[in-house]
Amino acid sequence: MKVLVPLGTRPEIVKLAPVVRALRERGISVRIVATGQHYDPSLTDTFFEDLGLVPDDRWSLPADEAARVGAILTRAWGELAANRPDLVLVLGDTYTVPLFCMAARRHRVPVAHVEAGLRSFNETSMEEVDRKIAAATCALHFAPTDMAARFLTAEGVPAARVRVVGNPVIDVLRERGVVACEPDERDHVLVTAHRSTNVDDPERLEALVSLVARLADEVAPVTFPVHPRTRDRLEAAGALDRLASPRIRLLPPVPYDEMLNLLAHARVAVTDSGGLQEEASWLGVPVVVLRRSTPRWEGVVSGGSVLVGLDVELALAEARRLTSPGEQRRIAALPCPYGDGHSAKRIAETLADPEVAPLLAIEEPDYVGKEAPG
Repeated sequence: MKVLVPLGTRPEIVKLAPVVRALRERGISVRIVATGQHYDPSLTDTFFEDLGLVPDDRWSLPADEAARVGAILTRAWGELAANRPDLVLVLGDTYTVPLFCMAARRHRVPVAHVEAGLRSFNETSMEEVDRKIAAATCALHFAPTDMAARFLTAEGVPAARVRVVGNPVIDVLRERGVVACEPDERDHVLVTAHRSTNVDDPERLEALVSLVARLADEVAPVTFPVHPRTRDRLEAAGALDRLASPRIRLLPPVPYDEMLNLLAHARVAVTDSGGLQEEASWLGVPVVVLRRSTPRWEGVVSGGSVLVGLDVELALAEARRLTSPGEQRRIAALPCPYGDGHSAKRIAETLADPEVAPLLAIEEPDYVGKEAPG
C-alpha cells in the first residue's frame, strides 16, 4: 500500500508523526507532502525537526486566503495524478483536508480521516464545513472518541466505516514521556489565542488584551506565546505596550516540548486552541476555552474545561474557580477522554488488515432494474 499524507498546519504535523511512524513500521510506503498552509516557518519547520518528519515535497502558497485555497486544490490534483497513491490519509479540519478529499475523489483514490467526527455545531465555522466534507467523502473514519463516532452515525456514516482509535496527540505525549505536575507545583496561567474570530475583530481583540492583563493581576502570572497572526493584530492595534508587565511574559511561538512544559506547569490554560484542550486533559490541567462552542465536548462534559467565549468577567470567574485547590485536585485526577496513547498502532493495524480493503473500493452503484434507495 502507498499512502499519501498531506500536512498543512502544526497540529497535523504533531498528530500524524506517530501515525506515519506506525505505518512505516508495518511496511506501508508513506509519502509526505507539506502543503504550506501554515506559511510561517516558526509554526512548521521546528515541528518537522522535533518530530522526525521529512517531507517528500514542500509547497509554497500565496499569502491571500482565496489564492491559497485554490493553490492547494490545484497542487493536490496534480499530486494525485502524478503519484497515484492507494490511500490519502488526512487529519483534522484545515483547508488541506477537504481539498485533498475532493482531489482524491476525482481520481478515485480513497481517503481515511483521522480525528473524524468532531463537531462544534457552529454554522459560522469553516472548520465545521471542512469536517463535514471529509465525512461525506472518506472511506474510513478514525474517530477519537465514542462521542465523535456517535456524531458520525447520526449523520448517516455507516458504522462499518468508523473506528474509535483515540487521538494520536496522546501518543505523542506518551512517547515523549510528558508527565503531569502536582497542582502545588503549578505557578502560572498559560494563554494562547490565534483564531480569526478572536484576533481579527477589534472588539474581541480589545477584550483579549483586557483579559490577559487582568488574569496577570487577579489570578497568577501569565505566559503568552503569541501566534504570528495575533502579534500582527496586537501591533496594528497598538496594544502590545498594554501587555508590558513583569507579570506577563510574551513569547514567540515556542518548540513543542517547551509548550508542553509550559502547559504542564500551568494552573489553568486560557485558550481558543483545540489541540491544547486535548493535551491539557492528559496533563490534568483545567482549561478556560475562549469560544462559545467546541469540537472537544468530552472535556466540557467531564468538567475539565469550560466555555466562556470572550466574556472577560466570565473568563476571570472561571479561571479563579478552576485554580482553587479543590478544583485543581479534582481535574488532575480526571481520566483523559481523548485516548490512551496507542492510536497510531490501531490506525496502522486497521489499514494493514486485508478485511478492510473492500471498504476502500470506490465504485459506481448499479440500480438498474432495482428500486430507488430509501
